[in-house]
Amino acid sequence: MNPTGPFGEEVRIGVAVTVPPPFDAQLRAARARVGDPAADLIQPHITLLGPTVLPVASLLAVEEHLREVAARHAPFAVHLRGTASFRPVSPVVFVEVVEGIASCELLEIDIRTGVLEQDLRFHYHPHVTVAHDVPNDALDRAFVEMADFEARFDVAEIHAFEHGDDGEWRTMGAFALGGA
Repeated sequence: MNPTGPFGEEVRIGVAVTVPPPFDAQLRAARARVGDPAADLIQPHITLLGPTVLPVASLLAVEEHLREVAARHAPFAVHLRGTASFRPVSPVVFVEVVEGIASCELLEIDIRTGVLEQDLRFHYHPHVTVAHDVPNDALDRAFVEMADFEARFDVAEIHAFEHGDDGEWRTMGAFALGGA
């Protein structure tokens, strides 16, 4: 992993399953259509570790941890279909993960151990966000427009991302799934 911050500073990272082409472009476009300002800043993904602030000095340990975690988990299939929302708890509309849920959950649990051990604010629920922090009418529109969305893809690796000062999440590294 290659952080942009100088040694000794903090960095904000996340870990995710990225959605591949052509589905990533369709999901970005949907997010942009409803005015979500993060549409061009966040690659469509299924979060495995939410935004986590840690010292840059710990990144080598994090990289080794993610490599070991990925090696223990087998590649798996994901099927995305339909929409749901976290409202009223959180202003989010998302595309549902209908296959691959257990694999995401097991990865998420394993990632949140060791150097990345942390408590969750909310129960983990794998999903792909299509609208966040936009007005209710935009959330409603995303919910309806993406209701028929469907995608199937194989997951062979997970990605670590760094959150830049400009708000963009940039890929820091990929970790191949290797378990049987």
